[in-house]
Amino acid sequence: MNEQLALAVRRRTDDLVALTSDLIRFPTVNPPGDAYTPCCEYIARRLKAKGFATQFVRGTGAPGDSDRYPRTNVIARREGRSPGATVHFNSHIDVVEAGEGWTVDPYAAVVKDGKVFGRGACDMKGGLAASIIAAEAFLEIYPDFPGAIEISGTADEESGGYGGVAYLAGKGFFSKPRVDHVIIPEPLNKDRICLGHRGVWWAEIETRGAIAHGAMPFLGDSAIRHMGALLHAFEEELFPALDAKETRMPVVPEGARRSTMNINSVHGGQTEDFFPGLPSPNVADSCRMVIDRRFLIEEDISQVKGEVVSILERLKRERPKFDYSMRDLMEVLPLMTEEDAPVPSAIAAGIREVFGKEPEYVISPGTYDQKHISRIGHLHDCVAYGPGILDLAHQPDEWVGIEDMVQSATVMAMSLDVLLRGAAPPR
Repeated sequence: MNEQLALAVRRRTDDLVALTSDLIRFPTVNPPGDAYTPCCEYIARRLKAKGFATQFVRGTGAPGDSDRYPRTNVIARREGRSPGATVHFNSHIDVVEAGEGWTVDPYAAVVKDGKVFGRGACDMKGGLAASIIAAEAFLEIYPDFPGAIEISGTADEESGGYGGVAYLAGKGFFSKPRVDHVIIPEPLNKDRICLGHRGVWWAEIETRGAIAHGAMPFLGDSAIRHMGALLHAFEEELFPALDAKETRMPVVPEGARRSTMNINSVHGGQTEDFFPGLPSPNVADSCRMVIDRRFLIEEDISQVKGEVVSILERLKRERPKFDYSMRDLMEVLPLMTEEDAPVPSAIAAGIREVFGKEPEYVISPGTYDQKHISRIGHLHDCVAYGPGILDLAHQPDEWVGIEDMVQSATVMAMSLDVLLRGAAPPR
């Protein structure tokens, strides 16, 4: 083990806790996108003091971007003393709403029992703090390193990343020759390397009918009943077929190694905003459903869509007056970085040294910002690795372990040593 790097990280334990706590205290809740700018300014001040050049990039025109809620991103870069590769640590700064059920203030960053509690502690401000500490420890030990180190804090990952990594990737911030290797410190356990994610297809399906008086429904045509027929067909045909598909991808948890579909929402007929009045006696002439289909690397996107369309078309042939429309909302293909690529190899070497064991290679059941780096930036040497337990994300009393952060930061620092200096520890 590189004892110098490990000790340099360990000496910064109190600083790591303080940095994580400071980041949690920015209530960067998305939606709507609160406190992005002050959080990015804090990160910039911290890294500028360590010799990084910093810049702010607003995701102008991205969903949710406004003068009240600007999609602010910060990118910091520290050049080495000689040419070489660039390693980029990317973390999202946004968090989901706190919700109910907390026993501590979600934005007070309570430290107790070897943990830091707060919204975003695990997902993923602990990872952001660990990457900063890793870089600072590396710079202390190897000030004359070749290449460059970048660290970013980006917007909107929780809502798709369009004002953050997607926007930046479109501007060339995640492409060669600027960047060669990317590590995303998402919380997937300190001894795991996440190589990618399943695919996702979101779509809205609308069934149509004809409005009529609720006392004479036979004069109309209920779009809700048509949607019910579709839901019944999904239950009888599609869901069993999806459950029979299994992937070679090491997706966690086990249940996500099969194809899945979630019914996100169903809306039809009278709205619920009629109080304190009464509902109108109408037959619903429209019903809308949003589906969230997660698919495997073995499945083609045209096949995924075709399974749904074939059911819709059959109902149109067999069910009187059945009519529908469908529109795509989001489409992301599955991706999986090879285990022997430079970034996962470097992280694996660090895990062997710090934990004395082989890493577990996993695939995320849901997508994260790696999709934009691969699809838009065309940069494929990218994985997720960071402290924290994924199951704690978005939960009440979310926390990240202090020792987990220290150990993960040590792995990250050793990965920098491998990727920038070529100092691979022995297997």
